[in-house]
Amino acid sequence: MFKNSSKIMFIIIVMMGTMMAVSANSWVNSWMGLEINLLAFIPLMNDTNNLKSTEASLKYFLTQALASSILLFSVIMYYMKMNYTFMMEENQSIKMIIMTSLLMKSGAAPFHFWFPEVMEGLSWINSLILMTCQKLAPFMLLSYIISKSFSIMISIMTITIGSLGGLNQTSLRKIMAFSSINHLGWMLSALMINSNLWILYFIFYSMLSASIIMMFNTSKLFHFNQLFSNNNSIMMKLSTMINFLSLGGLPPFLGFFPKWMVIQQLSINNQSMLVFFLMVMTLITLFFYLRMCFSSMMINHQNSNWMINVKNSYIVKIYLFNTAISILGLPLMTSMFYMM
Repeated sequence: MFKNSSKIMFIIIVMMGTMMAVSANSWVNSWMGLEINLLAFIPLMNDTNNLKSTEASLKYFLTQALASSILLFSVIMYYMKMNYTFMMEENQSIKMIIMTSLLMKSGAAPFHFWFPEVMEGLSWINSLILMTCQKLAPFMLLSYIISKSFSIMISIMTITIGSLGGLNQTSLRKIMAFSSINHLGWMLSALMINSNLWILYFIFYSMLSASIIMMFNTSKLFHFNQLFSNNNSIMMKLSTMINFLSLGGLPPFLGFFPKWMVIQQLSINNQSMLVFFLMVMTLITLFFYLRMCFSSMMINHQNSNWMINVKNSYIVKIYLFNTAISILGLPLMTSMFYMM
């Protein structure tokens, strides 16, 4: 009871730190919000059932502390030369340093090396927080100082690393980590065009990631070979396949809608080469999604007669609900988009 209440308290503090960083009117206050977020998230990472949680906590702390030190150093340099505002058109070098520290905090390439290793030592719930909530504050701060040329370079590197890094992985947490890095490139491309566009992408990405991680958490899946074990029903495998394809952005699933919006806005802004690169690298991501799905669906297995009734299973109902959202979401969102 006490353990659950302490976790809830730390989650609330994490949210407060994020809100403080996002709503701050100076860089020092934003830095303080990021530090509150960091110090509240580290106790959540400790898990007695996972021997790697201590190592993951230490790696996360060292990386985030380094990024915070770079951010604070660059902010002090900025205050020595300019006024107390977010606008930095007159000093590009300090602007790049601040962007580098924020990209390191979010796990974008080439500052991504800590992200898969930390994910490997976390539970699925903490992994979801790291993949979604912990990226909100750095990206909101990036929106104030975004540089188009630097963002294009980082987006290309991030999408390349996220696509190629997941090819040889057998751990589901590392696969989700490299998938998150790939989506970071899409969000950075969206942020370069429109601040509201990346928020839309972030919401859809969080929903789809939460549905997949909820399935993994309830079924206690952590490795690739568990996807085609005897304990998993064909309904769960089909639902996992659909949600993975939706996360990869394959039409006609819901995950294609935010990518569609990003592609449309980038094409309008004459970024056709970036659009082509984004789509090619996303095909590689879909390849290792399909590799997992086809392996789990096509390998012969036998279902025991004493397995739980599919119709009365609470877990299967959750799978069906997530699958219905992924299948029906795109037509509904498309119709709403054209009605507005």
